[in-house]
Amino acid sequence: MSMLANKVAIITGASSGIGRATALRFAAEGAAVVLNARGETALSVVVQTIRAHGGEAEAVAGDLALPETHDALVLAAIERFGGLDIAINNAGMVGAMRPLADLTPSEWQVTVGANLTAAFLGARAQIPALLTRGGGSIVFTSSFVGTSVGLPGMSAYGAAKAGLMGLVKGIAADYAAQGIRANALLPGGVDTAMAGDQAQKDWAAGLHAMKRIARPEEIAEAMLFLAGPMSSFVTGSALYADGGNSAVK
Repeated sequence: MSMLANKVAIITGASSGIGRATALRFAAEGAAVVLNARGETALSVVVQTIRAHGGEAEAVAGDLALPETHDALVLAAIERFGGLDIAINNAGMVGAMRPLADLTPSEWQVTVGANLTAAFLGARAQIPALLTRGGGSIVFTSSFVGTSVGLPGMSAYGAAKAGLMGLVKGIAADYAAQGIRANALLPGGVDTAMAGDQAQKDWAAGLHAMKRIARPEEIAEAMLFLAGPMSSFVTGSALYADGGNSAVK
């Protein structure tokens, strides 16, 4: 399988969940992948798994709140694999969960920083490298939270994830004519550590028309669509991969 043959992709939040599934899927399609997470040990396991199956992968652990981490990822893509074609800005965090008036300014800043500012920093570092290759695809992991629905205690998270839509549209306006596509993927509930315990997963399943949450591998397939050639005329858009969650509210 070679949908992404000769392509180089950065994937953040790649040590587990959606990011890990996306890294494995992209590598299986022929992409060389540069992977990021804060946990170096778990990240190295993903890299070793890809290499064991004949794929190409490099790890760059670090905090995405720091511009230099994004610079290091782009540099690794260029020096190790020759350039950059795809950027999957997937990493994020739920953050403090309390009613808005009970959040401290620092809690707000941490959540918005991890979900929105880090995405800006990523795109800012990635775009020049993509332009050098004649364009490419940037995908941001947003959420149904903040876009189709608000959930109690998640105002900061929802605001940050909704803000990604403004970022996507701005990048499309600035760079579509130069060959860069920017889109957001909006998953529903996904069976990852972020989803909580089984009771929380069961509750989340009830929000979806399909009455279940997704496997990370299902979201990785949607990510492949947005990153690859099948979506060549898609930019500035939001793709809901949410099991009908947004459709039944």
